[in-house]
Amino acid sequence: MMQTCYLVISIVFVLCVPLSAFAGDRITGMPFATRSEVIATHGMAATSQPLATQIAIDILKRGGTAVDAAIAANAALGLMEPTGNGIGGDLFAIVWDHKTQKLYGLNASGRSPYGLSLETLRAECDGDMIPPFGPLPITVPGTVDGWFELHEKFGKLPMTDILAPAVQYAREGFPLSELIAYYWGRGSRILKNQPGFAEVYRPGGAPPAKGDIFKNPALANTLEIIAHDGRNAFYRGELTERMVRFCERTGCYLRMKDFADHTSTWVEPVSTNYRGYDVWELPPNGQGIAALQMLNIIEGFDLTAMGHNSADYLHTLVEAKKLVYEDRAKFYADMDFTNVPVAGLISKAYAAKR
Repeated sequence: MMQTCYLVISIVFVLCVPLSAFAGDRITGMPFATRSEVIATHGMAATSQPLATQIAIDILKRGGTAVDAAIAANAALGLMEPTGNGIGGDLFAIVWDHKTQKLYGLNASGRSPYGLSLETLRAECDGDMIPPFGPLPITVPGTVDGWFELHEKFGKLPMTDILAPAVQYAREGFPLSELIAYYWGRGSRILKNQPGFAEVYRPGGAPPAKGDIFKNPALANTLEIIAHDGRNAFYRGELTERMVRFCERTGCYLRMKDFADHTSTWVEPVSTNYRGYDVWELPPNGQGIAALQMLNIIEGFDLTAMGHNSADYLHTLVEAKKLVYEDRAKFYADMDFTNVPVAGLISKAYAAKR
């Protein structure tokens, strides 16, 4: 009886898989398998980590705004995906406000330290390139100030409620996902000798593996302080003093004045129209306009006729990226110090020339 049941289930399963796969072309019109679209009426959230996405949805269910949900998810990702997120980094945001029918842009990236001149940087660098690791490439962390700028303009729930889920996961732990475990391991081999890294991110002497429960109680404490005491706790308080002492010990040039003077900047997003769709990005010092430049270039080609992921299709995308990345390297910079020709770079005429 048991063997018969198992055999029947296996047959049903084998029959269902190819049927669903072949149905993709008939249902979606696409010659490849896709996941069903997520459709909702009251709100939705998307991140690279299911736990962070669930946190955002929970915030929305509690009456929070989209910005409240985004901050909560961002804080969680700083814990769960430290390979690419964290309160030591920068924040860029584009927000559509239904009330004012306006698109807002926030540049919450940090500036270079006052004490690090170009001459000093050149003298300390080995060659003409800023090193990817160590104290020299560190700028003022802009994320926390970005949270509070966004929250003041578009937030609703108290910051203690917004950061509470990340605090709880940091203290109680969360299971590490597969992809992040892989990159965590790779990054760990590179960063293991950086001051303070191994104590937090190599518990027990090794990076955590997929499914391991990782805890970061120090981050939980930091987020709690920020939630209760506000952004000045990070830029003018005890946390600042501790970060500056670390910088002094390790050769980083950040000092109290760098933190105290930091501000985020509200900017006007820029756009291009791609086949009837307006696509918006932030102007430099970020590199969002690279996407606009690429869209302008590939608009001149019939990608559909080439076929999805065909050799011609991929070759066209790669060549467009190569052209735009050359512009990115040459032109993109801090617009407070450099005249970046944004309008020209994202113009259709320039794309046609390229």
